[in-house]
Amino acid sequence: MATLEIQMKRLFAVLLALILGLSALGYADEKESKSSTKPATTQSKSALIDINRASADELMSLRGIGEARAKAIINGRPYVRKNQLVERRIVPQSVYDEIKDQIIAKQK
Repeated sequence: MATLEIQMKRLFAVLLALILGLSALGYADEKESKSSTKPATTQSKSALIDINRASADELMSLRGIGEARAKAIINGRPYVRKNQLVERRIVPQSVYDEIKDQIIAKQK
């Protein structure tokens, strides 16, 4: 009977160690994936969306830009500067802050 108790305690200890080890691996993997995606958010100039020429679908790929805002951006063209989206009250400052590094206002 005592050996059964000892075996159960050992099994419990092994299972507990396994659970803690796996959760630590999951945390480390999550932390690594967050740090590896951060540089990807920096857009190269070739990947910038031109607010003077982009289609509604391209504009809607930006965070915070839905169908209504995409139409408003298109109807408000042309733009000399990208911050005119806020100046003309087409998008709120909070949305602009999220997309400003992903857009450009190219001139013809």
